[in-house]
Formats: sequence, structure tokens, C-alpha cells
Amino acid sequence: MSFDPSQMLYATLNSGQQIPRLGLGVYKVEQDIADTLMVKAIETGYRRIDTAAFYDNELEIGSGIRKSGVPREEIFVTTKLWKDDQGKANTADGIEASLDRLKLGYVDMLLIHWPHPSMDLYCETWEVFNDYLATGRVKGIGVSNFEPEHLDKLLATTDVVPAINQVELNPSFQQAKVRAYDSEHGIMTEAWSPIARGRDNQHPVVVAIAAKHGKTAAQVIIRWHIQLGNLVIPKTVNPDRLLENISVFDFELDDADMAAIATMDTGVRSGLDPNGW
Repeated sequence: MSFDPSQMLYATLNSGQQIPRLGLGVYKVEQDIADTLMVKAIETGYRRIDTAAFYDNELEIGSGIRKSGVPREEIFVTTKLWKDDQGKANTADGIEASLDRLKLGYVDMLLIHWPHPSMDLYCETWEVFNDYLATGRVKGIGVSNFEPEHLDKLLATTDVVPAINQVELNPSFQQAKVRAYDSEHGIMTEAWSPIARGRDNQHPVVVAIAAKHGKTAAQVIIRWHIQLGNLVIPKTVNPDRLLENISVFDFELDDADMAAIATMDTGVRSGLDPNGW
């Protein structure tokens, strides 16, 4: 079984790009399975893949995408620049290294992986990102794990607004402040750890809503993200869950469901604080 990609919902970024609302994250996907996972994911119906230099699997991800047989222009590929490559002296080399490992001709979206405010290099890194837009080898640029204060500083130095801000976001950590800031500035919010590494799957609210709709807990949470307006990139290496996670376009949560999930917010991260390292 597979998902029909024509049923996917798309969002329009401030860059003018069309992006699938749902994609596959590949954090901690080991090199020995990344290639075959890409082939299977694309066969299942995925058309958006999110990787990063730090994940150490760009080479295999690119190989699997090429092997899939699906035309390159139909796959939206995101990668991210790690902290060691921030700054004018290093950013171009970091971008070139990712492009070389992926071997896809271009990336659809390039993100600064973390702001690392103590380094204070993300504004000059952004200048190099902007330069790459003119080359055609980077189609869109954005950021990851940026708080409003980091975005304020960045936007004071540029006319190029990030297309995406990818942050930890799930029912237990709903990021209302970041989502509001992003929306006000025309930035699309993208959720990593969207089901909190499974932490929220057993919550009574989610369990009840899943039973009501005849869906799994993960499907309910992913659908919540989509209806909230987020982009979402759940990660799995399980073929059955690949199909489960993308099969969320045949039902809708009602107002009562959305209100119930809103009560789950604890304000507690499961990952790192962008200002803490």
C-alpha cells in the first residue's frame, strides 16, 4: 500500500515555493539504512525529505532519492548548516560540502541549524545564504531553532525574511510565542519532534480523540499540526509507520478536539534550549 502524493496538502512559502505540509525527518537515521529508507519513503508517497550536515547521512539520503526514480523536481529536500560552518569564512565551504554529499544538483531549502547566540555568527552566515540564492543551487533559505530575539536581530540586518523556522513543537510544547512571531513576519513554522518522541501518544486526551476518529495517536497529533498551520516532519524507519504517518488527509479534527489538545501544553522542552548552548 502507498499514499497518493496528489492528496498531499501544500503550503506557499514567502519564497514563492510550494512545500508539502508533511515530510520525513531523518535525524539519527543510520547510514546503512538511509539509502533504502529513502527509496521506500518515496515509494510510499513522501515528497519532502529533511536532513542536515550534522545527521551524517546526506550522502546516503541523496543516493536514495536518486535511486527512487522520481524526478528531482518532485522531491522537496531540506538540509541544514552546522555551527562549525557558521561565519563568512566557513559558510560557503559548508554549503558546498552538503551539496556535494547530496549530489542532487540543488537543495530546495537550506537552514541555519541553530542560532548559537554566543558565537554571534548567524547574521553574517545569513548573508552568505542570501548570496547562494542567486546561484540557483539553493532555492530557499530559512532557520532552525530560532527564538523571536534571534529573528529580531537577523531581520534588522536583512531584507530577506527566512522562509521557514524549524523548531521543537508538539502538544506538550506548543510554542505559541514562536508561532505567533513567525506568522506575523510571514515565516512558516515547521515542527521537529512533532510527537515528542512518542511521549504524547499515551496522553488520555490523544487516546480519546484517536478512538473517536478510528485513528492512531500519532495520526491525531500529525493532523493537529497540519490544522494548526505547521509544517511537520515526523521521523520513522518503520515501513508500516511511514504509511501510517502520511495517511492523515482523510479526516479532520473538530473544534473540540483542537481545544482539548491545546490543554496539553506544559511549556517543557524535550530537546535543547536554543539559548542554552
